[in-house]
Amino acid sequence: MVIFISHNSRAAGALAGLVVGDAFGAPYEGLSPPPRGLPKLSSGGIFGLKMGEFTDDTEQALAIAGSLIKCGSFDPNDVMRNLISAYTKNPRFYGPTSSSVFARVQNGCAPQDASRELYEQGGGRSNGSAMRGTPLGIFYPPDEVWNVSVACSRLTHYHPVACECSAVVNTMISCLCRGTSREKAHATALSKVTQEEIQDVLGDLHRFPLTPSLDTLAATHCAIALFLHNETYPETVSAAVMLGGDTDTIAAIAGAMAGAYLGLNAIPSQWLGNIQGIRDIITMADRLDTLRKDAAGTR
Repeated sequence: MVIFISHNSRAAGALAGLVVGDAFGAPYEGLSPPPRGLPKLSSGGIFGLKMGEFTDDTEQALAIAGSLIKCGSFDPNDVMRNLISAYTKNPRFYGPTSSSVFARVQNGCAPQDASRELYEQGGGRSNGSAMRGTPLGIFYPPDEVWNVSVACSRLTHYHPVACECSAVVNTMISCLCRGTSREKAHATALSKVTQEEIQDVLGDLHRFPLTPSLDTLAATHCAIALFLHNETYPETVSAAVMLGGDTDTIAAIAGAMAGAYLGLNAIPSQWLGNIQGIRDIITMADRLDTLRKDAAGTR
């Protein structure tokens, strides 16, 4: 596709990397990995997806990106409105945590009360907030993105492990978008972790088996390990599919990291060309990148 020539933005790579990873992994979600050869961008799966169709991983990320562009910073009320709007239009992809919170808010519960109540009832540790925060990583520098990420996670996933896993992912993406090495991005994110369980799992990626589940720490572990141990974007998202399980979310997170590190041109053009609305998504990433540069100049 002509529009991608000479466009190797890390910001565009991060957001497009999430979207392509989501669309690449979604047809394989919950199914056995392909028995032979490497997976391909395809259609089908449990949701009967068309080729290049994405799920709520992307819808929620775009909701956050749109709010950042509109408001110029993280506005929790505006983000929640965008998230609920996206959910209302297409609820079929959304997991039980986000769906429950959105339903409670629509019934009059205050947003943070809805999320906190769900956590107090034993919920909120799923991976919904870890998968959607790439725009925060693009927009906010490494020394600011952690606290914003925790606040954004708490809108739906109040569990402290979910909050910090989201912050780890977004901090790594923030570092990678700014040219940091993979190893330093990982170390920078780990240095901010306060939850011992997260330090144990993400601090030694070989110590625990990769378990591609809905649990936020398990999914984050998979995504970071795949990103650090694969050299190319196609290898990274293909490895996510070959794990099975929650393939769309793990491929989305790992794909966002790989895109942030390698840039947009690392994503195969034939994959990009099949993604719904990809031109608008890349434009949105570019606007985020411009806004963050302008904001950095005023600090």
